[in-house]
Amino acid sequence: MKIKKILILFFLAFFCESLLAEEIIYGLKIPVQGFDNSTNKINLQEIIDKARPGQTIILEPGFYVGPATITTNGITLDGKGLVTISGLEKGSVLFVNADHVSLKNLKIIDSGGSHDKIDSGVKLTGNFNLVDNCHIAECLFGVDILQADNNLIQHCEISSISKRQMALKGDAIRLWYSKNNLIKGNYWHNVRDMVVWYSSENTFEANKGVGNRYSIHFMYAHNNRIKDNVFYENSVGVFLMYSEQTVMTGNTIMRSTGISGMCLGMKETSSNQILNNRFIYSSEGIHVDVSPFVPEKTNTIANNEIAFCGIGIKFHTNQEGNLFKNNYFHNNLVQVEAEGKTANMNKWDNNYFDDYQGFDKDGDNIGDTPYSLYAYVEHLWSFDRDVKFFYGSPLLLALDFLERLAPFSQPKFVLRDNKPMYIWKEKNKNRSTVF
Repeated sequence: MKIKKILILFFLAFFCESLLAEEIIYGLKIPVQGFDNSTNKINLQEIIDKARPGQTIILEPGFYVGPATITTNGITLDGKGLVTISGLEKGSVLFVNADHVSLKNLKIIDSGGSHDKIDSGVKLTGNFNLVDNCHIAECLFGVDILQADNNLIQHCEISSISKRQMALKGDAIRLWYSKNNLIKGNYWHNVRDMVVWYSSENTFEANKGVGNRYSIHFMYAHNNRIKDNVFYENSVGVFLMYSEQTVMTGNTIMRSTGISGMCLGMKETSSNQILNNRFIYSSEGIHVDVSPFVPEKTNTIANNEIAFCGIGIKFHTNQEGNLFKNNYFHNNLVQVEAEGKTANMNKWDNNYFDDYQGFDKDGDNIGDTPYSLYAYVEHLWSFDRDVKFFYGSPLLLALDFLERLAPFSQPKFVLRDNKPMYIWKEKNKNRSTVF
């Protein structure tokens, strides 16, 4: 009996480990081939007008045309991956002005190109709707959620109009005054941004964004959740502007491109929790600009890996009110840069810095002396930004060495961590940066 219990426990542990190791799917779960032959165009609106509340419509393989509007609650349109719906470049392709509507396995293409009208693949103004496993391409905006709550957008692949330059493209998903929506498992690429305006209590989970300007941009949007997403090769990963109470956990943001590329931007934003993320291989890991906006509303930045960046954390102004705790700073050209006088008005507690020069004689994994960061040669580009071009050159290396050995001028004090972590203990050894 004892051996039997041990075997059962072993198989349960193996089964749980297999589930945890299951690959995350970004974008389409099943292929959406669509229907390329547009010779025989089928009017989708005529089919929708005949639908009864709660009816499921399995569309025959074919090329359907819109724009089309759904006003009947509870209907389902399922293309089984073999249907294309074209807006013929005449405004938005599908309008969902009803509740509990499901759009599944559809290829949605060719919206209009008007930013004023927000021409989209799908425009949602109802609640409790589902957009699942749809391929939205050559539409200015992907999904527009307008004053609509409790919708689910999952496992869609979204791109904007390919012939337009980045600044003239539309957004993958746009939320406007919308609450309690779940955006999960989607893949957006070659769009301008993904934006959240005046929208609270939404969740963005396990999405992938590649090759965009902003992967997610929040404006006046409070109490949202950003969890387990991967964003890379964008100009900006996540930007929090005038937004509060965001919880951001388990995300990997890397290779944010351009001289001002950043993984996370925070402007006049308070009471956020930035926990267990990876900010790597970018010009800036975190950019802080007047955040927190209210000093008493602390931003907590903890247990993040900030690595291989030009600047790990950049403070645009003298700032106070942030807590940096248990973060892992390594292989950054500059760990922390303060454009103002100092970054030490924030609280630094038990962070790991790979350039710490100290010992841990009592073995408690806390450095025996504080970690103190001063700007020596880095202080030069406070006066002339062009000097940074020569960073890493033999001349600046020699000058930096001399400044540290016998300073010609008072170095700039940046921060002090009184209890620096001595050895970083990786909490999740299975994390990968390959996508």
